[in-house]
Amino acid sequence: MEIILKEDIVNLGYKNDIVTVKSGYGRNYLIPTGKAVIASPSAKKVLAEDLKQRAHKLEKIKKDAEAVAAKLEGVSLTIATKVSSTGTIFGSVGSLQLADALAKLGHEVDRKIIVVKDPVKEVGHYKATVKLHKEVSVEIPFEVVAEEA
Repeated sequence: MEIILKEDIVNLGYKNDIVTVKSGYGRNYLIPTGKAVIASPSAKKVLAEDLKQRAHKLEKIKKDAEAVAAKLEGVSLTIATKVSSTGTIFGSVGSLQLADALAKLGHEVDRKIIVVKDPVKEVGHYKATVKLHKEVSVEIPFEVVAEEA
């Protein structure tokens, strides 16, 4: 069954993508919750017209994301946190701490677009990905160090 997504859905697609899903998933979940519509010929024509009209706006959004990516390129973070005697962190370092560290450097980034693959629970060097746009992302290296007493 072909559907048109009305919003981004993880592991399925982005807004306005035409994707093929199993009938039950489409009819019982995606369509009733308003996350998708059936991709009928008329709906495809409406989508094509909307995309044509929004192409200029989407290009500007992408250029803004690329400008932010250029600013974030080469940024390296150091995050100080409380550490036990064995080098294990009390708690973990996540997107919230990374967003705060970026804000201190003057880069306002929403914490929801920062992705850290594995939980950071020890002192060391790691990488986080900032997904600014579906086609633009930046990797930011960061180091977790022990907080000075």
